[in-house]
Amino acid sequence: MNIVKINDKLSVASQPAREDFEDLASQGYKAVINARPDNEEPNQPGNAIEKVASRNAGLDYSFIPVTGPTITEADVRAFQTAINNAEGPVFAHCKSGTRALTLYTIGEVLGGKMKREHIEAFGAAHGVDLTGAGRWLDQHAKRAPVVKGFFDDRTSSVQYVVTDPATRRCAIIDPVYDFDEKSGATGTINADAILAYVKSEGLVVEWILDTHPHADHFSAAWYLKNATGAPTAIGAHIVAVQKLWKDIYNWPGLAADGSQWDRLLADGDTFKVGSIDALVMFSPGHTLASVTYVIGDAAFVHDTLFMPDSGTARTDFPGGDASTLWSSIQSIVALPDETRLFTGHDYQPNGRNPKWESTVGEQKRSNAHLVGMDEARFVVLRNARDRSLPMPKLILHALQVNVRGGRLPEPESNGRRYLKIPLDALGNATW
Repeated sequence: MNIVKINDKLSVASQPAREDFEDLASQGYKAVINARPDNEEPNQPGNAIEKVASRNAGLDYSFIPVTGPTITEADVRAFQTAINNAEGPVFAHCKSGTRALTLYTIGEVLGGKMKREHIEAFGAAHGVDLTGAGRWLDQHAKRAPVVKGFFDDRTSSVQYVVTDPATRRCAIIDPVYDFDEKSGATGTINADAILAYVKSEGLVVEWILDTHPHADHFSAAWYLKNATGAPTAIGAHIVAVQKLWKDIYNWPGLAADGSQWDRLLADGDTFKVGSIDALVMFSPGHTLASVTYVIGDAAFVHDTLFMPDSGTARTDFPGGDASTLWSSIQSIVALPDETRLFTGHDYQPNGRNPKWESTVGEQKRSNAHLVGMDEARFVVLRNARDRSLPMPKLILHALQVNVRGGRLPEPESNGRRYLKIPLDALGNATW
């Protein structure tokens, strides 16, 4: 194990052995960052063993697994957060230390603490080749649109601000309106963070877009429309979802015509975010109304594809269908391999950091629900998986808000708002 001290807060190193963690604590380290995916080599300890060894040594532990070609800004920010939260020196490693220092260096440049042209010399001074960090930053600077993800820990949802850097105009996708099911409290913490970002970046909101009526969080589309004046939009098949849930809620007064949004978007429709062309792809299977937004070189795939280590979305909600989802996924992975894919949720398997960006090529190479699959096998796998899942805890709360474009129920005579929960309307109960 070769330890390279970068500064008083960070050292990077090659792979430590299990017995090294007590030693690291005795040297004064307070936290470990493991930037190495499991199973790169047969003899590496791996995340589970490292986590236990760190805890036993009294060290905080973060798992931020990356490969050189798949580093995303979310990984960089997670690395920065782990360092900033540590109460003392941090030991970060991968196989050789290069990826760990790459994550740190990219963060320094993005944060304005280092210049791009100094990267290679900085790496050479520490005996590390950082040409990969330079390439990443060069590619990052050319990307359009600029995508900022906001991760909501409570619902594992990802919200996006998608910006045309040339015009400073943006779209907000899948924003979350806060709801605590235990107390019934509502809030705008997530939505206000988005508004604060829009203001700080000097952006103009052109669109507020939902990819589908969400089953696990309330949409903040209505709140943000009132705050920004921007139009709202969703897939045109929302009408079918409204009719389905109108019956489940026994809700004769619900206008099941999509009039709660400013625009209903059909397959093949186009619009613009600033000067960037955007395309709508109908992507049903998870829900009847799901759409994908392709904006420049970025596609917002909602709950169709998750990150490659998480597979694909469930299809057992009312109106869902595994075979239909397979067809939708095939349309998405027919996009160019370099297309960036942004998912709607991340459930952090094995305790890794939240991630939400991949590429078409990466999905085709490593998503376990796609590699070596055909439609028949996928349907069997997806249906079996869905039978093991309980319904989302907020599905009955959220749909009555989200089929109305994020509008809360109207106040009753006492000034309070009430949700309606149908009993025995869905299966998959867990007792």
